[in-house]
Amino acid sequence: MSTATAARPKAPGAPTKKRKMSWPVVLLLIAGALVLFSAVGMATGNHALTSSGQITAALSAAVPIGMAGLGGLWSERAGVVNIGLEGMMVAGTFCGAWAGYLVNPWVGLLAGMLGGALGGLLHALVTVTFGVDHIVSGVGINLLIPGICAYVNRIYYKDYIAVGAGANQSPPADPLPYITVPGLSSWLSDIEKHHWFLVSDVAGVVGGLVTNISVVVLVAGAMIVVSYFVLWRTVFGLRLRSCGENPTAAESLGVNVYKYKYLAVIASGAFAGLGGAYLSLVAAHFYKDGQTLGRGFIGLAAMIFGNWMPGGLAMGAGLFGFTDSLQLRDPESVHVLILTVAIAMALLALWQLYRRKFTGAAISFVVAGGLGAWYAFTDEVQRPLIVATPYVITLVVLSLASQRLRMPKADGQIYRKGQGK
Repeated sequence: MSTATAARPKAPGAPTKKRKMSWPVVLLLIAGALVLFSAVGMATGNHALTSSGQITAALSAAVPIGMAGLGGLWSERAGVVNIGLEGMMVAGTFCGAWAGYLVNPWVGLLAGMLGGALGGLLHALVTVTFGVDHIVSGVGINLLIPGICAYVNRIYYKDYIAVGAGANQSPPADPLPYITVPGLSSWLSDIEKHHWFLVSDVAGVVGGLVTNISVVVLVAGAMIVVSYFVLWRTVFGLRLRSCGENPTAAESLGVNVYKYKYLAVIASGAFAGLGGAYLSLVAAHFYKDGQTLGRGFIGLAAMIFGNWMPGGLAMGAGLFGFTDSLQLRDPESVHVLILTVAIAMALLALWQLYRRKFTGAAISFVVAGGLGAWYAFTDEVQRPLIVATPYVITLVVLSLASQRLRMPKADGQIYRKGQGK
């Protein structure tokens, strides 16, 4: 009698395990993107998309989006949906500008985080303690905090009218320092000006990372790295994430679910507040109503794009920051971006054909053809379309990424103390 056992066939309809995107694949995709940008730049004579100025602007635009997304990651990893990030960012902009003007910008950063943390505390109190629906609480915060800040702004700064700025704007705070790596920055700038294929593009990208960078950008990057180690490499992080996966089982093992949810949501508000303080202390140096422009919601989209992981969140924030910074560039560079995306969609269609995904390939070919025709029959992109680019990219990316997402299992569920006993 044979002792060999036959492998069990998979049950029909059973889900197949999807491969995770490894770092070699990510680096290969980045290299391919640089080659594509370089080739398009050589063909069109426009190298603005990989210039050091564009990269610096994209990095600056990515900070508030990334901090809002990091706040959403902390909250949702503990099982609390936080769409109130927009309101918490507004609290950060107001408190940051107020303390930055009265004391100094470093205190302003801390005040912005404190203002956002108070918004997070309110959200935690309403959702965790009183069991109110998370979406309802978030919508309420998005209405309450901007309303309070606008009201106080009209009273507190009613007599301050800056030249050419209008009323109801806070006085400017002192600037925070910027960092440029001496020697390396100028050397990379010289290489970039030669417009050599790929070499100058790499020099432009690296040069944008070492030239005129705000210290807050470095703080934000450190926050993402530290968050990864805290949430995935410590006992504290394991307990916090267990509250978002199965709070009943976590409580049965002695985890104080309420405490970890409170800490996560308060930290969520503090990160969003830091993103808001960046807008009023670094990007603009003053507070004015409507500064956030929906960046809290775009941060949530970046978090979802990143599959609730810090590394993916950083890439999503970089993508949205890149498109957001296009508003500061000339329309011709946006026109070149259309050609770049058209070629990328055509290459994606060929890859889908190779994998025998004919429906996806057909859709990609249609999109590539439409974008190619848009580029061929126009000379520039109208300003309203440039302003709408970040929001269009948000919708497109979320629709394309929806098939590979895996949110925390208990995310958004109302948990009452004692369920695990």
